[in-house]
Formats: sequence, structure tokens, C-alpha cells
Amino acid sequence: MTTDGTLASWRDTATRTAIVEFVESATGPGGLPPEDRVAVFDNDGTLWCEKPMPIQADFLLRRIGEMAQADPSLTSRQPWKAVAAKDYGWLNQAIVKHYEGDDTDLKVMAAGLLGAYANITIEQFDAIASEFLATARHPSLNRPYAACVYQPMVELLDYLAANGFTCYIATGGGRDFLRVVSQELYGIPPDRVIGSSVDLEYREDGDTGQLMRTAALDVFDDGPAKPVRIWSRTGRRPVVAGGNANGDLQMLQFAGTADRPGLRLLVLHDDAEREFDYTRGADQVLDRAKTRGWTVVSMKDDWTVVFG
Repeated sequence: MTTDGTLASWRDTATRTAIVEFVESATGPGGLPPEDRVAVFDNDGTLWCEKPMPIQADFLLRRIGEMAQADPSLTSRQPWKAVAAKDYGWLNQAIVKHYEGDDTDLKVMAAGLLGAYANITIEQFDAIASEFLATARHPSLNRPYAACVYQPMVELLDYLAANGFTCYIATGGGRDFLRVVSQELYGIPPDRVIGSSVDLEYREDGDTGQLMRTAALDVFDDGPAKPVRIWSRTGRRPVVAGGNANGDLQMLQFAGTADRPGLRLLVLHDDAEREFDYTRGADQVLDRAKTRGWTVVSMKDDWTVVFG
């Protein structure tokens, strides 16, 4: 789903000007060498739609529903109870509360989700995730999940790549879930996807070996964990960062330094007609953007289209 390297779906606003001027400065005389042109982006709500719930949450919760059908006793506790009752409000609220600093419900939900695809190989998980992303549809936008990618952000990734930037995704969602489509949707290879992950276990299988998924959390790539994971993977401080929620605050802060300013982009969901209009779970990062002069991307005002 790559573009021609231009920002065709971006209106001629101050936001587009800020992006172009930063890139021209970074690539012009006295700018940055290509190895220092590192850009990082969140995924859910930044590169593709995250409402009414993140796409991977739907993927995992469908499996939770299958588990509840096989064992009805599970429905006496969360998250099986919410899935069985189709209580999507509880599920979405758990994620919103996380961005507001309360992980009580998220921990309960995670305890169930982590075991959803335990004891299968990494290749088996890839096949299941690929099938889901190829066939499942968004519940209200009337389009496949794979078509819920923000076209202007894909253009931005291509524009940066065309100007010598290396783009990474740093997502709070599952690393292995996104890796199966990152190249196809964003032009970003799997090795440049950083994200949350479960522990993997090596097991011998005859003359070969297998990596098996477990029900134990390896890392939750959100908040302060994002800069740590970005540095661990890249060995460089990014100069461009894009996010949309409080969990992206530290990643945005990490982009650039006092003597080498970075481009911090915050996607604002303010278009109820073409997507959704909400700021809950983004209040802290929006306040920081206003006080620090970060670049806020208005879906309504800055994009001529939302989806391709």
C-alpha cells in the first residue's frame, strides 16, 4: 500500500509545512547523515484505526469467545464474561483507563489475552493472524481491517523513506501480530516492528527447532518502555516520532535533543464524520503538545482523505 513518496492527501496547512520544512532541513546542507535519520511511529490510532477497540484486541477477544464456548465456566470472570455478554464498553474502558494511569482492568484483561494463543509455533500464529487480517471487517466503518490504515500516514512514511529516513513502528500492540502485514500495509519490514510480546520458548523438534508462544508477558511496549525498546533495537535516538495517546508521550519526548530538535507529531482524532472524534486517553500528551509546541495533526483539517 505504498505511495509515490509525496504528501498528496495532506492539505496545504501549517502542519504539512512543518513536516516539509523539517525534512528539508534534515536533508539539506548541514543536515543529518542518513544513519541519523530515524523515525518512529505508534500504530494503533496513529497508523490505523483503534476504535471502538484496537484491531488486535478484536483478534484476541474472538479467541477468548471461542474458549468461553468450549468452557462456559470461564464466563464467570473477566475478560470471558465481557466477551460472552458482548460488553464492549468494559473492554474499551480497560484500554482508556490504562491511558489515564489506571491498569486495574487492563491487568485482568491481559491475564486472559496472554493465554489466547499459547502453545503454538510462531509460524502457526503468523498464519492465524494473516487470515484474520485478510478477512475480518471493522464493525462500523464497513471496510476490511486491512483497509483501516490512514492513507496520509502511509504517504508520510513513504515521504520520509524517499528522503533517506529509516522508519520503525513502536507499538503497544503485539509485535508479532503486526509483523505479518507491516511490509504490505506500510512498506516497513518485520525487523523494524517494535512492540509488545509474549515470552517465546525454544523446543527441539527432530532435527529442527521450534519457537513456541507462551502465556507469559515478555514486555508491554508502552509509556516509558517505548524509548527503551527503541534504543535497544536501533541504537539511535529518533529525530521524528508520531503518536496519538498518553502511552506515546515518552516516545515523543525522546525524539531529538536540545541541540538537535526533533519533529514530534501527535495525531488528533477530531473527525466524527470520516472516522471518530475523541481525546480521552490523550489528555496528557495533548497538554504537553500545546505547551511544548509539538505538531498536532488534525484528521479533520489536515487530511483530504482518511482511508485509502
